[in-house]
Amino acid sequence: MNSRLRTFAFRIFYRLPGRWRRRIVRLIQPTYTIGAVIIVWDADAPPPGRILLLRQPPNSGWSIPGGLMDRGERPIECAARELAEETGIRAPIEALHAAVPNAIVHTGGQWVDMVFEAEVPATDTFDIDAAEVDEAAWHRLDALPPLTVATAKLLSYYGIGPYAEYPEVRP
Repeated sequence: MNSRLRTFAFRIFYRLPGRWRRRIVRLIQPTYTIGAVIIVWDADAPPPGRILLLRQPPNSGWSIPGGLMDRGERPIECAARELAEETGIRAPIEALHAAVPNAIVHTGGQWVDMVFEAEVPATDTFDIDAAEVDEAAWHRLDALPPLTVATAKLLSYYGIGPYAEYPEVRP
């Protein structure tokens, strides 16, 4: 679009009522689904360490705790809430910290996970939400079970899992 036409279009756009401008922007701009996930480390595990993984329907692979943010909820609050809902582990928000990188944009570009980490004392009894989770268990980093593709790609950013050695496979 040439400069004069673009200038003309923006002048017209800014004269529209605010609610019309918002609707136009929503129609033109892509939308994003935002979630929060948490890598939970066993605080007492010897090297190479253990992380908490979940088996969730309908997948046969394992994933990390997480879910979609509620309206007005902060990502860190979502991560803590999902951990509690899915496993019964109630970690205070102060015990969570942002992973580096903190935001992972998944394949397709419209799904973003905010990633957090926490270290907690391991427990073998979980209060799982049977509607969302089939099983929760600690797994050694050198003996991970089959992961969902999305989880394997996400964990690769942190040097964990089957894709960690193959950077060209990263999302």
